[in-house]
Amino acid sequence: MASPKYIKTCSIWRSLEIVGDKPSLLLLESYWLGTRRFSAFQKQTGLLKTVVSDRLGKLVAAGCFEKVLYSERPKRFEYRGTQKFYDLYPIALSMLHWEQKWGATDGKIQLSLVHKNCGQTTQPHAVCGDCKIEVDARDVSWSEGPGVGLMPAEYSRRRRKETPVNAKKTPLFDEIADLIGDRWSTLIMRSVFTNLNSYQDICEDTAMATNVLAERLTRLCATGFLQKKDATYRLTEKGRDIYPILLALMEWGDKWYADPEGPPLILTHKPCGNALKSAIICPQCGENVTKGDIRFEFTQQTETADL
Repeated sequence: MASPKYIKTCSIWRSLEIVGDKPSLLLLESYWLGTRRFSAFQKQTGLLKTVVSDRLGKLVAAGCFEKVLYSERPKRFEYRGTQKFYDLYPIALSMLHWEQKWGATDGKIQLSLVHKNCGQTTQPHAVCGDCKIEVDARDVSWSEGPGVGLMPAEYSRRRRKETPVNAKKTPLFDEIADLIGDRWSTLIMRSVFTNLNSYQDICEDTAMATNVLAERLTRLCATGFLQKKDATYRLTEKGRDIYPILLALMEWGDKWYADPEGPPLILTHKPCGNALKSAIICPQCGENVTKGDIRFEFTQQTETADL
C-alpha cells in the first residue's frame, strides 16, 4: 500500500470538501432561489434523484442544511439552511459577480439584484473590510498562520461531470460552477495565485495525480483561466477575477474548519497594511451587504425574492 501524501493545511481545501462539487453547488443555488423541497430541487437542477438524495444527505451531514418535517400524513420533509449555510453568502455573491461579468448569458436564468437599503440595482463585490478597496490578488501578501501544519491529501472519489438534464433552466452559476465544482481545477488556481507556476510546483503543492493535473491544466488554458508561457502557467484577467471567491472559501473554511490554534494562512492587504478580512459591499451606496439585504428580480419573469 502506498504511503499517504501530505500537504500543508489549507482552509480552501477543507471548504471544497463540502462545496467543491457541481451538483452540491446547484442545490445550494436552488436554495438561494427559494427551493426547499426534494422534488423542487430535482426539478430546478435537473439532477437525477439519486444524485439529489446523495448530495442533500451530505449537506445535512456537513451541517449546512437541516431536514425538517412539514407534514405528518404523509410524512414530508423540507430542507432549511443553518448558520453554516448562510455563512456561504459571500461565496455565492462572489460567484454571481464573476458569472455576470464573464459568463455567457444565452439561455440561462437572468436576474438583477436590488439593494434594499438604498433601493438601487447593484452588483455587490468583495472589498477589504478596513479600507474598502476592491480585493485584488496583486494587493495581497501572505504568511503562515498559527494553524499551519500537514494534512493528508485525500481526494474524495467523485465523477467528473453530473450535468443537469433540464436544458430549459440553465443555472445562474454556469461557467463558474464548472470551475469551483471541480475541486482539482480550483486547487490548481489556488496554487497559481501563490506564485507556483510550473507543472512540478503545482503537482507538489496539490499532491494531484499527474494525469489529472495535466488534463486540468489543459482545460484551464482552453477555457481562458490560465495561459501557458515558457513552461509556466499564468493567470489571465478572467482567472484573476476568481480571487474573491477563493478568499471567501478560505474565510469560510477558517471559521468552520480551522484548527483551534487558528487559521493556517494570514493575509495582509498591502494598500492599508491590515490583516485582510473581506466584506461584500453595494457599490452604489458603499454599505456592507449581508444576508437579507438583497432582493433579486428575474429579468424575464415577474418573480422576486430575498437573497
